[in-house]
Amino acid sequence: MIASRAPAFSGELAALISSRNAELVDIPVIQPADQFLDMAGEDLRRRIFLTENENGQSLCLRPEFTIPVCRNHIERNAATPKRYAYLGEVFRQRREGGNEFFQAGIEDLGDANRARADARSLADAIAAVRLVVPKAQLETLLGDQAIFEAVLAALGLPRGWQKKLARAFGNPGQLRSLLADLSSDRQNDALPDRLALLVEQGDEAGLATELEQDMRIAGLSPAAGRAPAEIARRLIEKTTLASIRLPAAAFSALQNFLAIRVPLQSAAGYLLTFARANEFDLGPALEQFEARAASIVEAGLGKETIIYDAAFGRPLDYYTGLVYETRAVKNADLGAVVGGGRYDRLLTMLGAVGSIPGVGFSIWLDRLEKIAGDAQ
Repeated sequence: MIASRAPAFSGELAALISSRNAELVDIPVIQPADQFLDMAGEDLRRRIFLTENENGQSLCLRPEFTIPVCRNHIERNAATPKRYAYLGEVFRQRREGGNEFFQAGIEDLGDANRARADARSLADAIAAVRLVVPKAQLETLLGDQAIFEAVLAALGLPRGWQKKLARAFGNPGQLRSLLADLSSDRQNDALPDRLALLVEQGDEAGLATELEQDMRIAGLSPAAGRAPAEIARRLIEKTTLASIRLPAAAFSALQNFLAIRVPLQSAAGYLLTFARANEFDLGPALEQFEARAASIVEAGLGKETIIYDAAFGRPLDYYTGLVYETRAVKNADLGAVVGGGRYDRLLTMLGAVGSIPGVGFSIWLDRLEKIAGDAQ
């Protein structure tokens, strides 16, 4: 692993983000690994550098800041609303570039006015980038997990399918595969007739008994691995979901929704037209979307290039609404220089007592440094 260095602009950037009513925090490099492995998403999990302490506890080099900053807030029992700024190294295995690089960002916790906090997050992120590259042409892509989930609910899909599709939001390949399953005939895995009958009848207790008996005959301990009752529940759930077919009209509506890609200032109107055409009620999700769009203009971002892409998301369990990323148009091959989003579930998942809303962003400083170098 080659040691990285902080870019020359790091001091100015740290001063800017901490001046945004945010406490600059120092987060340890060595972190407990379990919560990253549970929550960080499949792509990041593959890139984490893992180790153990002398007690066998799984540890890792800090792969990102959001989870440890939120955990630090809980451990301090700090009052909300509270904003935290950070600038430091993160460690990930990457195909290109160094495995050790710097990130900076702000985590905004506890502001009940979600539209205002979302707009402030985006405004702070863009201001931080413009501090370093004031003349760069930026484009921000904005998505909304809550709108996508509201569309799934309006389609009338079973809750199990809604959860599967929501978890795939932001993973185009997986989402396409699931939608193909929903729109075509599928065959379940073959089961012995006696088990297939119990599955068809939804007899969870009877199926669990039969599975436990089969395990004992095969010399397997029912106490090892998943319990027979859990296996039975999952088999019945899988079969029920596999029997669902999405009607052609509903499938077409979902495809039309995912194809929406428009400037943010006209996005609420597009969504309203889409909802009325399909007789969908997008309810509070659309109201929050409209309020956020208005707050973004109020935050002084009306002249920024912000695109709403209905198919844009991130496949992380804790994202609940806004997701966004910002790129420099002339350096689009670098990928996003900023990534942010709302994660109202995260602090509860980390053990907070009561619900604490949160939104935040991270800046890839190595990419920002490259953009600055190319601009000279």
